[in-house]
Amino acid sequence: MHTLIMTGATRGIGRVAATEVLRKDQETHLVLLGRGESGRNTLDELRAISDNVTLVDTDLASIDGIRSSAETVNRMLDQGDLPPLRAFAGNAGVQFVDALHATPDGYETTFAVNVLANHLLLRAFEPRFSAPARIVITVSDTHFGDFRHTGGLVPAPRWSDPETLARPGAFPKPATVTAGRTAYSTSKLAAIHLVHEWARRLPDGVDIVSYNPGLVPGTGLVRSAGPIDRFLSRRVLPALSITPIVDTVPAAGRKLADAILGRTAAPTGSYIDRSRAVPSSKESYDPDREHRLWDFAEHARKDG
Repeated sequence: MHTLIMTGATRGIGRVAATEVLRKDQETHLVLLGRGESGRNTLDELRAISDNVTLVDTDLASIDGIRSSAETVNRMLDQGDLPPLRAFAGNAGVQFVDALHATPDGYETTFAVNVLANHLLLRAFEPRFSAPARIVITVSDTHFGDFRHTGGLVPAPRWSDPETLARPGAFPKPATVTAGRTAYSTSKLAAIHLVHEWARRLPDGVDIVSYNPGLVPGTGLVRSAGPIDRFLSRRVLPALSITPIVDTVPAAGRKLADAILGRTAAPTGSYIDRSRAVPSSKESYDPDREHRLWDFAEHARKDG
């Protein structure tokens, strides 16, 4: 038996992936980091497939909440209540209609959940990974910033110092939908930067990759968007699932499960585009940015 810790498993592709992992690998004990009723409902659904599922209430927008949850999981690992830790899937993500949402710690919420939370959790679990192990961080091809990858729906990332990106109002006209979506694409670029930096620092046998599900309507990511965007996501984009640019939720979830289980061949530091490892954007390969982002995340971890 081995443990998989997973965020973002209560809806969308994460919920499908969690189901697929439990069905395909009966040696997995799944630890869900989730919240409230959605976490409890998911727990009941997954326990119908396997008894090897544990829910730990987690607020990914709170450094104290992340720290408390990690301490709970680590205590279970240390006491032998959970089998050895061999996998982590950071699938949780948020997107807002502005760039002004803030966490209790004062960070812009998109950056906090999509970037900082993964780093803080990995730092907490790092000493307990047992090789061979795999870490998968869900990102987005919006980080390319071009029409081919975004269809013009999401603005290109706008990189700045991490200290600026982590604060509300980092982008022009921060109260607009454009700013909210820019925060999202920028956060996904930042997540890839961190994957590259983690790949340089993790020991042999503990691999980390980023996973891009492509454009997937119906995931709930646009639940805070306006009525037109929600209509497009529910009614128009699903019709494009017959094309190569769009996947359904079940298809994307199965591909995420394959990435988690190591069935998709990809060396550490790779970018998995749905079902194969390909290069991420040219902008995403920048060791100076990656070092600075790591240092900022470490500062947040120690001061939070």
